[in-house]
Amino acid sequence: MMHVTQLPSSTLRRTFTSVLIISTLWLLHVPSSFGQGKAEDYKRSDALKEALKDKLYNVPGTVHWLPNSQRFWYLTRTRRGAEFVIVDAVRKTRQPAFDAEQLAQRLSAATGKKINPYQLPFTAISFGKDDEAVEFVAEGSVWQFGPGEVAFRKKGPFKAEPVTNRYWGASREEDRTRTVTSPDSNWVAYIKDYNLYVRPRQQGSEIQLSFDGSAGEYYAATIRWSPDSKKLVTNKVRPNEKHLIYFVRSSPTDQLQPKLENREYLKPGDALPVRRPQLFLLDSKRQISIDDALFNQQFSLSELTWRKDSRAFTFEYNQRGHQVYRVLEVNAATGAVRPLVEETSKTFIDYSGKRYRHDVDDGKELIWASERDGWNHLYLLDGVTGEVKKQITKGNWVVRNVVNVDDKKRTILFAASGMNADQDPYLIQYYRVNFDGTGLTALTTENANHVATFSPDFAFFTDTYSRVDMPPVTVLRNTTDGSAVLELEKADISDWQQAGWKMPEVFTAKGRDGKTDIWGIIIRPTNYDSTRKYPVIENIYAGPHGSFVPKTFMTSLAMHELAELGFIVVQIDGMGTSNRSKAFQDVCWKNLKDAGFPDRIAWLKDAARRYPALDLDHVGIYGTSAGGQSSTGGLLFHPDFYKVGVSSCGCHDNRMDKMWWNEQWMGYPIGPHYAECSNVTNADKLRGNLLLIVGEVDDNVDPASTMQLADALIKAKKDFDLVVVPGMGHSTGGDFGERKRRDFFVRHLLNVNPPAWPVNSTPVTGRAN
Repeated sequence: MMHVTQLPSSTLRRTFTSVLIISTLWLLHVPSSFGQGKAEDYKRSDALKEALKDKLYNVPGTVHWLPNSQRFWYLTRTRRGAEFVIVDAVRKTRQPAFDAEQLAQRLSAATGKKINPYQLPFTAISFGKDDEAVEFVAEGSVWQFGPGEVAFRKKGPFKAEPVTNRYWGASREEDRTRTVTSPDSNWVAYIKDYNLYVRPRQQGSEIQLSFDGSAGEYYAATIRWSPDSKKLVTNKVRPNEKHLIYFVRSSPTDQLQPKLENREYLKPGDALPVRRPQLFLLDSKRQISIDDALFNQQFSLSELTWRKDSRAFTFEYNQRGHQVYRVLEVNAATGAVRPLVEETSKTFIDYSGKRYRHDVDDGKELIWASERDGWNHLYLLDGVTGEVKKQITKGNWVVRNVVNVDDKKRTILFAASGMNADQDPYLIQYYRVNFDGTGLTALTTENANHVATFSPDFAFFTDTYSRVDMPPVTVLRNTTDGSAVLELEKADISDWQQAGWKMPEVFTAKGRDGKTDIWGIIIRPTNYDSTRKYPVIENIYAGPHGSFVPKTFMTSLAMHELAELGFIVVQIDGMGTSNRSKAFQDVCWKNLKDAGFPDRIAWLKDAARRYPALDLDHVGIYGTSAGGQSSTGGLLFHPDFYKVGVSSCGCHDNRMDKMWWNEQWMGYPIGPHYAECSNVTNADKLRGNLLLIVGEVDDNVDPASTMQLADALIKAKKDFDLVVVPGMGHSTGGDFGERKRRDFFVRHLLNVNPPAWPVNSTPVTGRAN
């Protein structure tokens, strides 16, 4: 018999209220409801990846125009498989590049292997002299297949071109020994005992032209003859001390014991080599030293380039600190130096991203790119005085790339973004304009991001246009007016749609100033329910050298796979990034810790007002490299907003990272602002949950940067997680790191213990992505 104790009604009310409060607090603390972060979500994420893999059809790969031709080929995936297509722009024809079934039969017979005509063992072809027979490499041999007498034959073994994997940070070998032949073939020049020598190619003794070279200040082997073979220039170089970084490769594949490795790696504040151009007159055996008053605070000097008539040579000077940039011309008779261009900035000149120069008619005029009016535009300069003859492009939009300059027609083909006020300002369109700024013609107009590939004669171009929320369309266009000549491909995404894939949403909101539009995307899981709450994860990369929110149709699915676990994933371009106004980008100057966070937070708050499913009480953030710096910075400098962060290979202190990138934005000399922006210096501010991932042999961002952050966090008595991946270079973390990142967000944003890693899963390598 059950005994029931009757409680007074007041006690029942108190008990019910207590249970309600406890339940409410629990729900507030745990944002996830049933089905987020569980094993079935991981399985659905993996299933989505498999369901979408190779199921995007009719999107061309790289377009390959044939040399000196108006024909091109590309490889595309159809429902049958991979197909090669050849297009004739003049005849307006599109057809298979060859008979795939016949080729597969011939190749199968020749190799003894069964070959599928739509899974051929090669992805590149070339054409013979008649542009009919195709050549390809398969099974280690070069084959030819075509009509008539060519039919099908093996041409011989394939000999691969030697690959030189030059490390990006390695210094120039300017003191090496080599000979440089004059244009008239009568002389050779070379360096011997650190000095410059010449000798006749036929008969005669060598002639020493310089006498003051030494190991500490030598003449460079990058010798340049004038076109008339009467003059030479090279640099006299005072080398700097190399800065080496070191790694221990713990698990090499070719031996048991670890290896110690090093790389050249200049960091902010390091000494740089000094180069001084030297002019030599062959007839008089005379050396003329060039006055360095206009280039004596060098970050870099460009190559020395002769005018075609041998009257002068030019080079470009980037002053350290990147606030002065000059194009200099040196008179070949006197050695006198004069500036053709002098670009200055109170912040920085984006030399690595926006520099463009084209000399017209051997230097009588120059086409020059500049942000001097606040936007990146093209200018026509007088080649003698350096004065602006005409601002070619103008307006609150930016030139993104110069495709071609036609000196005879005095026209320019270029890409730009932001010209259409009713479109996303990052979408690229193509234009043509005259040197005097007249005749501006839009060659593409669709509200999309356009990717063009031009024919060798620039008469035609292929145009693949799309947005993240619009599948790609590819057409052939005429460069005269942009009119469509032939539709080539229209993407088929029906399999993606049947798999439940949701297009990203393009979202815009006002930034920190309440006026500037900030653009980003929102990615939702396939089982999205607008009545539920989803923690938000931001994928951040805030490097000032570019903009990073995808604008073309996304084929990378990592953010979608992450969303499937029960999140909403976003990506945003805040202030401090490029491809908007100069003022927009200048926010980063000496202030990389800003990373556009005030704009990102404002954007997310606006998105949450429109979509209450975004749970801004549980926001995570992740990124790699500069994004690794920013993702940790989110937790350090904005801990009330960002609660969980994963940082891969982060440059956590700009004094520890590569010179060329960091001095461009943080300036020179090194000042207290470097420490103010340092995650290491500010490690004691950590309040959220942080996972650090680093490859032990990362030679892009010194892995010591991550280890120094870990050291500072330990000293500050902060809890965090650290994953060091053996043998990995600069990477998000490989398959292993990706799983650790997802588990970390599930554990700390959803408060769910991630499922155990299946024993029978595909082994992960830990190698770089």
